Amino acid sequence: MAIEMKLPTRVKIVDVGPRDGLQNEQQAVPAAVKIELVHRLQAAGLKDIEVTSFVSPKWVPQMADNAQVMAGITRQAGVRYSVLTPNLQGFEAARASQPDEIVVFAAASEAFSQRNINCSIAQSIERFAPVVAAARAAGIQVRGAMSCAVGCPYEGEVAPERVGYLAGLMKGIGVQHVGVADTIGVGTPLQVQRAIAATLQHFTLDEVSGHFHDTYGQALANTLACLQMGVWQFDASVAGLGGCPYAKGATGNVATEDLVFMLHGMGIATGIDLDQLVDAGQYISGQLQRKPNARVAVALLNQRRA
Repeated sequence: MAIEMKLPTRVKIVDVGPRDGLQNEQQAVPAAVKIELVHRLQAAGLKDIEVTSFVSPKWVPQMADNAQVMAGITRQAGVRYSVLTPNLQGFEAARASQPDEIVVFAAASEAFSQRNINCSIAQSIERFAPVVAAARAAGIQVRGAMSCAVGCPYEGEVAPERVGYLAGLMKGIGVQHVGVADTIGVGTPLQVQRAIAATLQHFTLDEVSGHFHDTYGQALANTLACLQMGVWQFDASVAGLGGCPYAKGATGNVATEDLVFMLHGMGIATGIDLDQLVDAGQYISGQLQRKPNARVAVALLNQRRA
Protein backbone atom coordinates (compact mmCIF):
# COMPACT_ATOMS: atom_id res chain seq x y z
CA MET A 1 0.00 0.00 0.00
CA ALA A 2 1.52 3.33 -1.08
CA ILE A 3 1.43 6.18 1.40
CA GLU A 4 1.13 9.54 -0.35
CA MET A 5 2.95 12.39 1.39
CA LYS A 6 4.53 15.40 -0.24
CA LEU A 7 7.82 15.44 1.62
CA PRO A 8 11.07 17.22 0.73
CA THR A 9 13.67 14.96 -0.90
CA ARG A 10 16.52 16.79 0.84
CA VAL A 11 16.84 18.57 4.18
CA LYS A 12 19.34 21.18 5.30
CA ILE A 13 20.42 20.90 8.93
CA VAL A 14 22.04 23.74 10.84
CA ASP A 15 24.01 22.33 13.79
CA VAL A 16 23.67 24.80 16.66
CA GLY A 17 25.60 22.66 19.16
CA PRO A 18 28.76 24.79 19.35
CA ARG A 19 26.70 27.90 20.18
CA ASP A 20 23.19 27.12 21.42
CA GLY A 21 24.37 23.83 22.88
CA LEU A 22 27.47 24.92 24.77
CA GLN A 23 26.21 28.30 26.00
CA ASN A 24 24.11 26.50 28.59
CA GLU A 25 26.92 24.41 30.08
CA GLN A 26 27.90 25.12 33.68
CA GLN A 27 31.51 24.13 33.10
CA ALA A 28 33.89 26.16 30.94
CA VAL A 29 34.61 24.54 27.58
CA PRO A 30 38.06 25.44 26.18
CA ALA A 31 38.21 27.20 22.81
CA ALA A 32 40.30 24.34 21.40
CA VAL A 33 37.50 21.88 22.18
CA LYS A 34 34.90 24.11 20.48
CA ILE A 35 37.13 24.43 17.41
CA GLU A 36 37.64 20.66 17.27
CA LEU A 37 33.86 20.15 17.53
CA VAL A 38 33.29 22.46 14.54
CA HIS A 39 35.97 20.57 12.57
CA ARG A 40 34.34 17.22 13.38
CA LEU A 41 30.89 18.50 12.39
CA GLN A 42 32.09 19.75 9.02
CA ALA A 43 34.00 16.50 8.46
CA ALA A 44 30.68 14.67 9.03
CA GLY A 45 29.16 16.68 6.18
CA LEU A 46 27.43 19.57 7.95
CA LYS A 47 27.33 22.64 5.70
CA ASP A 48 25.77 25.05 8.21
CA ILE A 49 27.22 25.48 11.69
CA GLU A 50 26.26 28.02 14.35
CA VAL A 51 29.67 28.59 15.87
CA THR A 52 29.43 31.16 18.67
CA SER A 53 27.74 34.23 20.05
CA PHE A 54 29.00 37.81 20.28
CA VAL A 55 27.17 38.69 23.47
CA SER A 56 28.46 40.32 26.64
CA PRO A 57 30.58 37.79 28.58
CA LYS A 58 28.82 39.13 31.68
CA TRP A 59 25.58 37.55 30.45
CA VAL A 60 26.93 34.47 28.66
CA PRO A 61 30.47 33.76 29.97
CA GLN A 62 30.64 30.54 27.90
CA MET A 63 30.94 32.60 24.71
CA ALA A 64 33.71 34.97 25.90
CA ASP A 65 36.20 33.20 23.56
CA ASN A 66 34.08 33.95 20.45
CA ALA A 67 36.80 35.72 18.40
CA GLN A 68 39.38 33.07 19.35
CA VAL A 69 37.06 30.26 18.23
CA MET A 70 36.21 31.94 14.92
CA ALA A 71 39.90 32.63 14.24
CA GLY A 72 40.85 29.03 15.06
CA ILE A 73 38.51 27.31 12.61
CA THR A 74 39.94 25.86 9.42
CA ARG A 75 37.17 26.91 7.07
CA GLN A 76 35.88 24.57 4.41
CA ALA A 77 34.54 25.77 1.08
CA GLY A 78 30.76 25.46 0.96
CA VAL A 79 30.28 25.58 4.74
CA ARG A 80 28.36 28.51 6.23
CA TYR A 81 29.57 29.70 9.64
CA SER A 82 27.04 31.74 11.58
CA VAL A 83 27.21 33.71 14.83
CA LEU A 84 24.59 35.24 17.11
CA THR A 85 24.69 39.04 17.49
CA PRO A 86 22.37 40.75 20.00
CA ASN A 87 23.16 44.38 19.11
CA LEU A 88 25.31 46.68 16.96
CA GLN A 89 28.26 46.40 19.34
CA GLY A 90 28.07 42.60 19.05
CA PHE A 91 27.82 42.86 15.27
CA GLU A 92 30.89 45.09 15.01
CA ALA A 93 32.87 42.60 17.11
CA ALA A 94 31.52 39.69 15.05
CA ARG A 95 32.23 41.37 11.73
CA ALA A 96 36.00 41.25 12.37
CA SER A 97 35.74 37.43 12.48
CA GLN A 98 34.05 37.33 9.03
CA PRO A 99 30.94 35.23 9.66
CA ASP A 100 28.91 34.12 6.63
CA GLU A 101 25.68 34.77 8.48
CA ILE A 102 24.51 36.51 11.64
CA VAL A 103 21.55 35.49 13.76
CA VAL A 104 19.30 38.00 15.53
CA PHE A 105 16.65 36.82 17.97
CA ALA A 106 13.31 37.95 19.33
CA ALA A 107 10.50 36.26 21.24
CA ALA A 108 6.89 35.77 20.18
CA SER A 109 6.01 36.23 23.87
CA GLU A 110 6.04 39.70 25.49
CA ALA A 111 6.77 38.26 28.94
CA PHE A 112 9.75 36.26 27.66
CA SER A 113 11.09 39.31 25.79
CA GLN A 114 10.94 41.37 28.99
CA ARG A 115 12.62 38.66 31.12
CA ASN A 116 15.21 37.73 28.49
CA ILE A 117 16.32 41.10 27.04
CA ASN A 118 14.45 43.62 29.24
CA CYS A 119 12.35 45.18 26.48
CA SER A 120 9.14 44.66 24.49
CA ILE A 121 9.04 42.70 21.23
CA ALA A 122 8.66 45.92 19.22
CA GLN A 123 11.63 47.52 21.06
CA SER A 124 13.76 44.42 20.45
CA ILE A 125 13.06 44.69 16.70
CA GLU A 126 13.99 48.39 16.77
CA ARG A 127 17.33 47.41 18.34
CA PHE A 128 17.96 44.85 15.63
CA ALA A 129 17.06 47.06 12.67
CA PRO A 130 20.51 48.77 12.48
CA VAL A 131 22.24 45.39 13.00
CA VAL A 132 20.34 43.85 10.08
CA ALA A 133 21.01 46.90 7.88
CA ALA A 134 24.74 46.82 8.68
CA ALA A 135 24.98 43.07 7.98
CA ARG A 136 23.09 43.32 4.69
CA ALA A 137 25.29 46.26 3.62
CA ALA A 138 28.36 44.12 4.38
CA GLY A 139 27.00 41.24 2.29
CA ILE A 140 26.39 39.04 5.33
CA GLN A 141 23.27 36.85 5.42
CA VAL A 142 20.75 37.54 8.22
CA ARG A 143 18.70 34.86 9.94
CA GLY A 144 16.12 35.61 12.62
CA ALA A 145 15.34 33.25 15.48
CA MET A 146 11.78 33.51 16.77
CA SER A 147 11.82 32.03 20.27
CA CYS A 148 8.81 30.83 22.28
CA ALA A 149 6.80 30.39 19.07
CA VAL A 150 4.38 27.91 20.64
CA GLY A 151 4.86 28.16 24.40
CA CYS A 152 6.38 30.46 27.00
CA PRO A 153 7.50 29.64 30.56
CA TYR A 154 5.73 32.80 31.81
CA GLU A 155 2.69 33.18 29.51
CA GLY A 156 1.85 29.58 28.66
CA GLU A 157 0.57 28.85 25.15
CA VAL A 158 1.52 31.44 22.51
CA ALA A 159 -1.11 32.23 19.86
CA PRO A 160 -0.15 31.83 16.17
CA GLU A 161 -1.13 35.49 15.67
CA ARG A 162 1.78 36.49 17.94
CA VAL A 163 4.13 34.45 15.77
CA GLY A 164 2.75 36.08 12.64
CA TYR A 165 3.16 39.52 14.24
CA LEU A 166 6.83 38.83 15.02
CA ALA A 167 7.49 37.34 11.57
CA GLY A 168 6.04 40.49 9.99
CA LEU A 169 8.29 42.72 12.12
CA MET A 170 11.35 40.66 11.18
CA LYS A 171 10.47 40.81 7.49
CA GLY A 172 10.04 44.57 7.85
CA ILE A 173 13.63 45.14 9.02
CA GLY A 174 15.16 43.00 6.28
CA VAL A 175 15.68 39.61 7.96
CA GLN A 176 16.12 37.05 5.14
CA HIS A 177 15.22 33.80 6.91
CA VAL A 178 13.41 32.94 10.14
CA GLY A 179 13.52 29.95 12.44
CA VAL A 180 10.33 29.04 14.29
CA ALA A 181 11.63 27.94 17.69
CA ASP A 182 9.86 25.91 20.37
CA THR A 183 12.30 27.14 23.02
CA ILE A 184 10.84 25.19 25.95
CA GLY A 185 9.83 22.10 23.96
CA VAL A 186 6.12 22.13 24.88
CA GLY A 187 4.79 22.30 21.32
CA THR A 188 2.88 19.47 19.68
CA PRO A 189 2.46 18.89 15.92
CA LEU A 190 -0.74 20.89 15.24
CA GLN A 191 0.45 23.83 17.35
CA VAL A 192 3.73 23.86 15.46
CA GLN A 193 1.97 23.68 12.08
CA ARG A 194 -0.15 26.70 13.07
CA ALA A 195 2.99 28.65 14.06
CA ILE A 196 4.62 27.74 10.73
CA ALA A 197 1.47 28.70 8.82
CA ALA A 198 1.45 32.11 10.55
CA THR A 199 5.11 32.60 9.59
CA LEU A 200 4.42 31.63 5.97
CA GLN A 201 2.18 34.68 5.65
CA HIS A 202 5.40 36.74 5.64
CA PHE A 203 8.16 34.40 4.44
CA THR A 204 8.34 31.75 1.71
CA LEU A 205 8.88 28.04 2.42
CA ASP A 206 12.54 28.44 1.44
CA GLU A 207 12.96 31.16 4.08
CA VAL A 208 11.58 29.24 7.07
CA SER A 209 13.13 26.61 9.35
CA GLY A 210 12.13 24.68 12.47
CA HIS A 211 14.03 24.76 15.77
CA PHE A 212 12.65 22.25 18.27
CA HIS A 213 13.67 21.40 21.81
CA ASP A 214 12.93 17.91 23.06
CA THR A 215 11.91 18.74 26.64
CA TYR A 216 8.63 16.79 26.33
CA GLY A 217 9.84 14.36 23.67
CA GLN A 218 7.97 16.11 20.84
CA ALA A 219 10.82 17.36 18.66
CA LEU A 220 10.84 14.60 16.01
CA ALA A 221 7.03 14.55 15.80
CA ASN A 222 7.08 18.34 15.35
CA THR A 223 9.75 17.98 12.66
CA LEU A 224 7.61 15.47 10.77
CA ALA A 225 4.64 17.85 10.99
CA CYS A 226 6.80 20.55 9.38
CA LEU A 227 8.14 18.20 6.70
CA GLN A 228 4.51 17.47 5.74
CA MET A 229 4.08 21.21 5.13
CA GLY A 230 7.16 21.25 2.89
CA VAL A 231 9.60 22.79 5.39
CA TRP A 232 13.07 21.51 4.52
CA GLN A 233 15.42 23.35 6.91
CA PHE A 234 15.91 22.52 10.59
CA ASP A 235 18.22 23.35 13.48
CA ALA A 236 19.58 20.52 15.60
CA SER A 237 22.32 20.09 18.16
CA VAL A 238 24.93 17.34 18.12
CA ALA A 239 24.55 14.98 21.11
CA GLY A 240 21.36 16.87 22.04
CA LEU A 241 23.37 19.64 23.71
CA GLY A 242 21.76 22.76 25.03
CA GLY A 243 18.77 24.38 26.60
CA CYS A 244 18.08 28.03 27.25
CA PRO A 245 19.59 30.00 30.16
CA TYR A 246 16.39 32.08 30.35
CA ALA A 247 13.88 29.24 30.08
CA LYS A 248 13.88 27.16 33.24
CA GLY A 249 13.61 23.43 32.65
CA ALA A 250 14.18 23.62 28.89
CA THR A 251 16.34 20.67 27.89
CA GLY A 252 18.42 20.30 24.79
CA ASN A 253 17.63 20.88 21.18
CA VAL A 254 16.65 17.86 19.16
CA ALA A 255 19.80 15.75 18.73
CA THR A 256 21.28 15.97 15.23
CA GLU A 257 21.95 12.22 15.32
CA ASP A 258 18.26 11.43 16.01
CA LEU A 259 17.08 13.82 13.30
CA VAL A 260 19.51 12.46 10.69
CA PHE A 261 18.53 8.85 11.49
CA MET A 262 14.84 9.67 11.03
CA LEU A 263 15.38 11.59 7.79
CA HIS A 264 17.63 8.91 6.27
CA GLY A 265 15.08 6.26 7.28
CA MET A 266 12.45 8.23 5.35
CA GLY A 267 14.65 8.38 2.26
CA ILE A 268 15.38 12.10 2.74
CA ALA A 269 18.97 13.13 1.97
CA THR A 270 21.01 15.32 4.36
CA GLY A 271 24.57 14.94 3.05
CA ILE A 272 25.62 13.93 6.57
CA ASP A 273 27.58 10.80 7.49
CA LEU A 274 25.78 9.43 10.56
CA ASP A 275 28.77 7.45 11.87
CA GLN A 276 31.05 10.49 11.78
CA LEU A 277 28.31 12.57 13.38
CA VAL A 278 28.04 10.04 16.22
CA ASP A 279 31.83 10.32 16.65
CA ALA A 280 31.54 14.13 16.90
CA GLY A 281 28.81 13.78 19.52
CA GLN A 282 30.83 11.22 21.44
CA TYR A 283 33.83 13.58 21.36
CA ILE A 284 32.01 16.57 22.88
CA SER A 285 30.09 14.38 25.36
CA GLY A 286 33.41 12.91 26.50
CA GLN A 287 34.78 16.43 27.01
CA LEU A 288 31.70 17.25 29.10
CA GLN A 289 32.10 13.92 30.95
CA ARG A 290 28.68 12.50 30.18
CA LYS A 291 26.83 10.27 27.74
CA PRO A 292 25.43 11.78 24.52
CA ASN A 293 21.83 12.92 24.93
CA ALA A 294 20.94 11.35 21.58
CA ARG A 295 19.13 8.03 21.53
CA VAL A 296 20.50 7.08 18.13
CA ALA A 297 24.05 7.79 19.29
CA VAL A 298 23.60 5.63 22.40
CA ALA A 299 22.11 2.79 20.31
CA LEU A 300 24.87 2.91 17.68
CA LEU A 301 27.65 3.18 20.28
CA ASN A 302 26.18 0.15 22.11
CA GLN A 303 26.05 -1.70 18.78
CA ARG A 304 29.70 -0.88 18.11
CA ARG A 305 30.71 -2.19 21.54
CA ALA A 306 28.75 -5.38 20.95
